[in-house]
Amino acid sequence: MGATARAQQAVPKASVGSISGVVKDVGGTPVEGAEVELKSANGGQSKAVCDADGAFELDGVPAGAFTLTVVADGLAPGSLSGTIEAGKMFMTPEFALRIATANVDVDAMSQSEVAQLQVRQEEKQRIVGAIPNFYVTYDWNAVPLNARQKVELAEKTQIDPVNFVLIGATAGIEQAQNSLSGYGPGAMGYAKRFGASYANFTVGNLLGGAILPVIFRQDPRYFYKGTGSVWVRGVYAMSTAVIAKGDNGRWQPAYANILGDLGSGAISNLYYPAGSRQGLALTFENGGWSILSDGLGNVVQEFLLKHLTPKVPKQAGP
Repeated sequence: MGATARAQQAVPKASVGSISGVVKDVGGTPVEGAEVELKSANGGQSKAVCDADGAFELDGVPAGAFTLTVVADGLAPGSLSGTIEAGKMFMTPEFALRIATANVDVDAMSQSEVAQLQVRQEEKQRIVGAIPNFYVTYDWNAVPLNARQKVELAEKTQIDPVNFVLIGATAGIEQAQNSLSGYGPGAMGYAKRFGASYANFTVGNLLGGAILPVIFRQDPRYFYKGTGSVWVRGVYAMSTAVIAKGDNGRWQPAYANILGDLGSGAISNLYYPAGSRQGLALTFENGGWSILSDGLGNVVQEFLLKHLTPKVPKQAGP
């Protein structure tokens, strides 16, 4: 494997086993050079250094209880305790080391700078490596975004080329189904539908993702839970359509999301064809459906999209 181990206490082969595992950071990147130290209950010790794949192996480990400690530069240490049987191979759960922010001098890295590192990570998150998945954080204790960072995330989403392709596809479907019939057929009709779809996307993205979250001081991201029963996770995901984490770290009514859904529906009356414009009652009705859709989308986010998004943290949750 490329990992090395050095036993410091001779043990009869009949009473030993071996331990192997993989060390990565929370972004899923293997940590080459991480040092793994084992201490057995009987006083035995051994060490290994992770190879380029973050893999390590320890041979000649005395049967019985043991403790593993993993250390790497710039990352918080990890540890694991267990019991190994003679003649057996013990496969450890994958280590996911977090950035050692607790040991960083506050003068060297402010809360805003830590949040900026989070935003940079989130801007790399893409479903099947293509579709933007920026508005989710896999760190339950993620640092709140400041106003500039909320706007940056919205702008990054707004100009992403893949979103233009998705909007174009939406306009094409509307054209084929003759939705918003007042726009008419042909290239001109398609252009109007594309413009309306892009306007819907823009209003929803900027209003619900930046402007209102800044005003109400709420985090526009979905906080991935990842722990608990299917029921607990499902209820949590649905609830995030109407509750949000404030910049103060407390959960509160999701004013930004709710008003964003209602506001985007109301603003669409400015550019939809006369026959497709919504009255006040229909605007509230559609806003309610949008809120329900947000909840269902978060359920999909909780249970499916993490597995379709490469290079995201392997462990998360409260």
